[in-house]
Amino acid sequence: MSERRLVAVLGYSTGRGDALHPVCAARLARAENEVKLDDSVLFSGWARRRTSRAEADLMAQAWKATAHRVILDRSARSTVGNALGVARAARKLGVDEVVLVTSGWHGRRASALVRAALLGSHTKVTLATTDERATHAARIRELVCWTLLPVLAVLAARTR
Repeated sequence: MSERRLVAVLGYSTGRGDALHPVCAARLARAENEVKLDDSVLFSGWARRRTSRAEADLMAQAWKATAHRVILDRSARSTVGNALGVARAARKLGVDEVVLVTSGWHGRRASALVRAALLGSHTKVTLATTDERATHAARIRELVCWTLLPVLAVLAARTR
């Protein structure tokens, strides 16, 4: 029997423009290389402005691969929100593995939060990253967010 997998693609946007951000497009392309026909796919990301479309919708529109099921999470506003949405979907679908697709500079923190949100589920988390370089602002944000990781991981583990 094959493993049931959820390929979770985390959105990215600077809040400018109405198109898919290049960082998000790179994540989507990586996910298209990772997905198998029997996989479910989750696109996670919100609309940063009232007049724009959610990152999840933009990714779904640009998606070129075939998957068993496509799920949109338009509510995730942060990496913690992504992690909680991924864990919720993984539990609902009863998957054995989550393939988390994000940027290399974001992957370790995102996967730590997803693992915390899945605590006790025995779901394997595999990280699939892109290789674009982080901007200076993204590096600073990651550094700040790492200082909050222990608290956020505890909160993610408690919010099931």
